[in-house]
Amino acid sequence: MHNPEKKSGLIKSSEITDRDIFRNRRAIIKASMALGGGAIAAGSIAGGLAMANTETGAGGDNGFQATDELTAKETATSYNNFYELGTDKGDPLRYANRLVTEPWSVVIDGECDKPGTYTLEDILKPHPTEERIYRLRCVEAWSMVIPWNGFSLADLLKRFEPRSTAKYVAFETILDPDRLPGQRSRVLDWPYREGLRMDEAMHPLTMIATGMYGETIPNQNGAPLRLVVPWKYGYKSIKSIVRISFTETQPPTSWNMSAPHEYGFFSNVNPGVSHPRWSQAKERRLAGKTKGVSSLFAPKIETQLLNGYADQVASLYEGMDLKKFY
Repeated sequence: MHNPEKKSGLIKSSEITDRDIFRNRRAIIKASMALGGGAIAAGSIAGGLAMANTETGAGGDNGFQATDELTAKETATSYNNFYELGTDKGDPLRYANRLVTEPWSVVIDGECDKPGTYTLEDILKPHPTEERIYRLRCVEAWSMVIPWNGFSLADLLKRFEPRSTAKYVAFETILDPDRLPGQRSRVLDWPYREGLRMDEAMHPLTMIATGMYGETIPNQNGAPLRLVVPWKYGYKSIKSIVRISFTETQPPTSWNMSAPHEYGFFSNVNPGVSHPRWSQAKERRLAGKTKGVSSLFAPKIETQLLNGYADQVASLYEGMDLKKFY
């Protein structure tokens, strides 16, 4: 099991090999995922794992260090979905100054023994940050590789002493339509809401991001507190969190409420299940304009089951039908 306190094995973005050298010399990680001699029931999570593409595996240290080439910082901070600031990819950067992050506080409520309103300093002070390099897969079939700075969500949630009745964790984004232009539209039912099952929230890979590329996280990327769940589609990684609630029942989530036939509660990356309007089998990796690359997108690559983190998280979904868009 990965120990979040152990930082010596984590790669800093400043130590990443030059892009051209990395591209030519990176070792391809391969792992055999066949179980029981290959006799695996169709539709089971194990069956999906056996067929998963693992050539660009999650890397060492239980998935905390994706070995893929990093997306350029300029791309990751300018090509975004953050509908509170607008629906175009450039709107979050364009209107980033509309998001006021000082002062900031987070309401903790629901099935826990230490509810209350905590300032940003209250939230951050006990948690030393570490860097984790994760793949980010958007439901729109594009992807990035980002070095996040932050800490384990589990470490944060434990502080509020969730009760045994807490089966889920719900999150809400800031609601400020006077400042945030996107919230004056009806594209979603504001505020933005997301949620995780408790075991997902407590998984070591799930993190709260406070920075990226070794710097404070920009407003357009979800300052000052953003959830990152690397094996799920990107919209699950809610930005600018102002409320965390422990609930007994599955909480409502924004995209599931908006289009339940297209967006499930779990929303795990699954190349075998198409979105009703497009395939999820492949993705376009955003690399940015680098030497020898003139376009924003690199060529298409195969999407991996659970975004390449199946070794770490597949056990959470044993018995679930992979044929469903969950």
